[in-house]
Amino acid sequence: MSNRKHLTIFMFCFLQSIMAFAQQKQTTYCNPVNLDYGYTPIPNFATQGKHRATADPVIVNYKGDYYLFSTNQWGYWWSPDLNNWTFVSKSFLRPEHKVYDDLCAPSVWIQGDTMLVFGSTYSRNFPIWMSTNPKGNDWKEAVHEFEIGGWDPAHFVDEDGKLYMYNGSSNVYPLYGVELNRKTFQPIGTRKELLLLNPDRFGWQRFGENLDNTFLDPFMEGAWMTKHNGKYYLQYGAPATEFSGYADGVAIGKTPLGPFEHQSLPFSYKPGGFARGAGHGATFQDNWKNYWHVSTMVLGVKNNFERRIGIWPAGFDKDDVMYMDAAFGDYPHYLPNKATDHLKSGFTGWMLLNYNKPVSVSSTLGNYNANNAVDENIRTYWSAASDQKGEWIQSDLGTLSTVNAVQINYADQNAAFLGKQQGTHHQYKLWYSVDGRSWKMLADKSNNKKDVPHDYVELEKPVKARFIKLENIHMPTGKFAISGLRVFGNSNLPKPEMVKDFIVLRTEKDKRSAWIKWQMSNDAYAYNIYLGTEPDKLYNCIMVHNANEYWFKGMDKEKTYYFSIEAINESGLSERTKVQTIN
Repeated sequence: MSNRKHLTIFMFCFLQSIMAFAQQKQTTYCNPVNLDYGYTPIPNFATQGKHRATADPVIVNYKGDYYLFSTNQWGYWWSPDLNNWTFVSKSFLRPEHKVYDDLCAPSVWIQGDTMLVFGSTYSRNFPIWMSTNPKGNDWKEAVHEFEIGGWDPAHFVDEDGKLYMYNGSSNVYPLYGVELNRKTFQPIGTRKELLLLNPDRFGWQRFGENLDNTFLDPFMEGAWMTKHNGKYYLQYGAPATEFSGYADGVAIGKTPLGPFEHQSLPFSYKPGGFARGAGHGATFQDNWKNYWHVSTMVLGVKNNFERRIGIWPAGFDKDDVMYMDAAFGDYPHYLPNKATDHLKSGFTGWMLLNYNKPVSVSSTLGNYNANNAVDENIRTYWSAASDQKGEWIQSDLGTLSTVNAVQINYADQNAAFLGKQQGTHHQYKLWYSVDGRSWKMLADKSNNKKDVPHDYVELEKPVKARFIKLENIHMPTGKFAISGLRVFGNSNLPKPEMVKDFIVLRTEKDKRSAWIKWQMSNDAYAYNIYLGTEPDKLYNCIMVHNANEYWFKGMDKEKTYYFSIEAINESGLSERTKVQTIN
């Protein structure tokens, strides 16, 4: 390579880094991650409407930057901060492969000073790629054909330098593991059966939106390996990507190839809230060695495989229990900044201000009514009758409130694209008012040139407002449609009182299941149910809106469980109830 080409690549990367740094104003982010997601490239998946889709994410930390790979994006992203993402266009499959799934459920790992990438395949002729300059899109084949292949692969380099591969995606067969020669990538021995699901014991592994197992046996997929304190944490997705309970479980072993023992509850779990699901992902460390987890969030409106990506703080407690914090997993969270702040790298305390509050719109298409934009369900949406400049939606917060941030979640209505698009963008203006008559600019993105399907605006200074108005300027494709206009801050009213009459009724017939009841609060719009198998480790959380019951079928039938609940309103949280023991 010529010195001129080296200099060009260096300057390109340097300028991108400067631009990304200059753009960094926000200290927080909000799931789903705001990426320029590609549209499904598969025509059969778009018969009910063309739509954005990705899943099965991997984030690796390479030379201080974060690299994100996921299914069917015809490239990857990098970021200096987990907030500002730059897309790099790259096809990792050759023309003779003749598949839509360019990098389906990819494996990405760091070996020495090199990043390596391999996509899912049952064939023997897919390459492993390598790069020491992924920011500059400089790749070459490490091996032309990885002969043993593997679907939903994950590679892991142990502290002794040995390389392992894990793979499997089935509701019949287990996850497999094998050691590889780190130079030739040939297997050392044969694949070993590592782990099977056990839905007869672990309720959360049952198939179905309601864990009813009446249609199919559950799927086990999406392996990932993390080593901590000499123990090996084999992570896996289950029971199926279509459901709100899609989660990452973990099994713990003393060696890279087991044997492994299931942890009773999934560690990556988000069955409630605006955007649900937290399965088939990867665990990584930031620049201060704090753990994070990235995984798949479920939409499933226009196709079962319509999905997004979420990122959450994670870690290990003093007893080496692996956990992830998703209690407010789609509310504003702090971005990583330094090691001592990792415990603050969670929920900001900014509350949702406009759940089911009055909405006004410029027009409505069919039955895509206005309230769908504030019902805290990403699967429903409002659509204007057109994509024209001047279409608008206005949300009444109900009372004068302090506004810290707004998230705008676009929906795909009459989208025209298949596959990854570049050069498209959203443009809009965001207004605020104290009386609904006199308006001030909150954010002007009328000159924006980015594709921002889940745009998140953190205000430099909070404002006092009762009304928020989103005005369309330009859509990349389709109608002006919104699945969530979400306003965050504080209403300055009293916090809710502690929940009363909280009971958990666990059946003797099927100890995987329980009926959870409580008294409806007049001063709350939602509730967080916390649970775990130890009273001081209630790491799983289920957010429930506008209800006073929940059917929970996700328990390990051999374990005692512990539950607590808190109420949520626009000003904050109630005190949690006393922890209940459920035998």
